[in-house]
Amino acid sequence: MNRLLIAGLVLPALGLLSFSFLHTDESLPIGAAIPKASVRVKDVSGKELSLQEAKQSGGLLVMFTCNTCPYVIRNQSRTNEICKYAQSNKVGVVLLNANEGDRAEGNSFAEMQSYARSQGYQWTYAMDEKSVLADAFGASRTPECYLFDKNGKLVYHGAIDDSPGDAGQVKRHHLKEAINEMMQGREVSVKETRSVGCSINRG
Repeated sequence: MNRLLIAGLVLPALGLLSFSFLHTDESLPIGAAIPKASVRVKDVSGKELSLQEAKQSGGLLVMFTCNTCPYVIRNQSRTNEICKYAQSNKVGVVLLNANEGDRAEGNSFAEMQSYARSQGYQWTYAMDEKSVLADAFGASRTPECYLFDKNGKLVYHGAIDDSPGDAGQVKRHHLKEAINEMMQGREVSVKETRSVGCSINRG
């Protein structure tokens, strides 16, 4: 009887662990094309555009972010720097807010507009309604970055750098290095890193 009881407790737990690993593995694989590239999202300017339209001659940077995550706020100056750097290399930039479960608590469209103005955004910051793109990408954190080359193929996925919690401790600028290697026609040496931040609140 005790063995049956233990099995009844352990097997469901293992099932939950398996689901967790499977969910992690659903993230977009390196080499994949831009998912749902034709889906149109609404930028804080009120304009609608797709990821395909946002892509420039050098490629596309997609970053899942929000207004309220402490890690996003802590990384904001680094976000601005890397977005400007991407644009200077003809890489389109789209920031997406997929926090559907938090629209009434700091991530409404109006609050996104206010946040973009306060940060001086010169790139697309759009609402990912119903987390459609976050689901397609397998995104789970804010901030979480996806870099696509000129052919629309994923070459880097992960964090901006190796010290999300402390800008003073950064030893490697993962995303910037990936952009540099990509623009030089080289294979990106570090293709995936671990994103650290708040979970996307899909509601």
